[in-house]
Amino acid sequence: MKILLYLVILVLVAVAAGAAYFRLAPLDAEALHVDPAEVTPPGSPNFALMVGTSGHFIQNTPGEVASRIAAVADADGAQLLAGSLEEGHVTYVVRSRIMGFPDIISLRWQPENDGTKLEIFSRSVYGRSDFGVNTRRAHRWSQAARGATVFSDGD
Repeated sequence: MKILLYLVILVLVAVAAGAAYFRLAPLDAEALHVDPAEVTPPGSPNFALMVGTSGHFIQNTPGEVASRIAAVADADGAQLLAGSLEEGHVTYVVRSRIMGFPDIISLRWQPENDGTKLEIFSRSVYGRSDFGVNTRRAHRWSQAARGATVFSDGD
């Protein structure tokens, strides 16, 4: 029975240490702040890339898009890692609730015709599979930039 108790304690300590590591490990903002249009897709499936024809044209001004992106980022608890809303290119870090795994989402928007073109690259820093989290996030943020009311899905 004592061995089982020690094993449970060891597992709990390992989980707590892992959570602390993932929440506190530094992120290289310069390396992570990328232009989605210039990204080479990673070899693992834990990303979403919406550029070119899969990018989104939005019938709003770049300023409106920036404001809506800021709102959805805030709703998701995202922290600005690099860039600025004014320049139309930002990179945020969004962490999972329990373990604090960081996901990075880079967005670039620019005026195009009578609206704004939005391109998104959302990816996980750790692991091979993200269970579709980055794809759902990219679509949710894109919808928010269009003006749709969206809710965090608890990523």
